Formats: sequence, C-alpha cells, structure tokens
Amino acid sequence: MEVLRDKNIFLTGGTAGIGKATTLFLAEKGYKVFIVGRNSEKLEQLMEEARSAGVEDRIKFLLQDLADYEAWKKILPNLWDVHGPFHILINNAGIGFAGISDADAESLVYMTKTNLDAYLLLAGFFAKKMKEEDIEGDIINIGSMSADDRGGSSTGYVATKAGIQGFTESLRKEVNPDNIRVSLIEPAAVGTDMQKISAEEQAEKEENREMLKAEDLAKLIHFILEQDRRITFPEIKIKALRQYI
Repeated sequence: MEVLRDKNIFLTGGTAGIGKATTLFLAEKGYKVFIVGRNSEKLEQLMEEARSAGVEDRIKFLLQDLADYEAWKKILPNLWDVHGPFHILINNAGIGFAGISDADAESLVYMTKTNLDAYLLLAGFFAKKMKEEDIEGDIINIGSMSADDRGGSSTGYVATKAGIQGFTESLRKEVNPDNIRVSLIEPAAVGTDMQKISAEEQAEKEENREMLKAEDLAKLIHFILEQDRRITFPEIKIKALRQYI
C-alpha cells in the first residue's frame, strides 16, 4: 500500500480546533505540516505541545490572514519553492457567522473570503502546481453538516459550507483525471472554540457522545491519507453517536 508519510502538508486554520489537533496528530505520524493561522498566542500554545511531543521540527508555520488575497498572490509561489513541493492541501480555516439580517457588509464579506473564497484560491493554486510537477496529491476540504441541515440561526455560515460542498464535488471531477484525490469531510458539532458553550459543557457533551472531539477529525483525515491511491472518499459525514442531526 502506497502511503504519503514524510510528505509535505499545507493546512489552514492550524492553530486551534480541528486544525491544531490534525497538525499534532499528523506530525506524530511522520508527516511534515506547514500551517497557516492568525493568532500568535494560539500558535505558541500549539508549538509548546509540539515540543512536548517531540515533533516541533515537523511543523512550520505562517501567521497570515487568509482574506488578504493580494498578499497571497506573492506568498504562495514562495512558500511552494521554500517549503514544498506540497503533496496534501487541507482547507480547514473557518469562522462562525450568525444570521445576515443585522450583519454589516464588511463582516459578511470577510467571512465569505475566509470560509469559501480562500478554499477556491488555495485549491486552484495547489492543483495547478501538483499537475505541473506530476504529483499525485490530495486536497481535503473541511465543510460542515450545516450545509444540509441549513439552520436559520447561522445563515451566513451555512451559505459558505453549502458552497464548499458544491465546489468540492465539481473540483473532484476536474482534477481526478490528473490523479489528484479530493475529499470533503462534513462534521456535525465539534468541541472547539467556535462553540458558544463553555469548555466544561463541551467536555460533558463529548463524554455523553453528543459532540465530536477535534481529534476524531484528525484521525479521519489520517485514515483518508493512508489509503491506497486507488481509493478516494468524495464525501464523508461524521457526527457524534447521540447528536441527532
């Protein structure tokens, strides 16, 4: 079975939640992970955990806002040349957003740039480079089951997750002929700092099997990457046993 250990991963939203758990788990499994995040304090916390686990040398990072497209035009080619070639892109960064009735235009556009547009921008760049360098790579997009549930209390967020769902299916058909695998993971509620409940309440829900742990997603991503190149997972929905969605 062909595996991609010791290859380079580019992961967004890597300093907290699903991204943090995935970074640490994959680094421990032998992957080299380059993460992008915005929060320097959370980054330092991550690197402290990486040092404790003995995987600090397998993690590189950049503090950069994904919504700054003009900066990314210059950053991406340089990152590929210095830290690449990259074999895996994990589009994970996202911010929560409620209804749009009282939302200001600036916040709304910032959210869509971060949650959806950045996915398209990065997937396009990495797919192009993978094709040019004949890399049989992986693109994994982290979506949400809210794309199907479509609750009325998170209209803006739902719009971006539904967009990711449609985009991923179309991207798969575009790049599979070039031996690039594309997967969409749509989790239900995950115990991260995006939740509006306390850490104690999250822990209780996780214990009661009513909420996923970020580590559950990390293990699922690892499972996908470790499969033979013959196999692809176009879409996976994952939820806690007792979260009734």
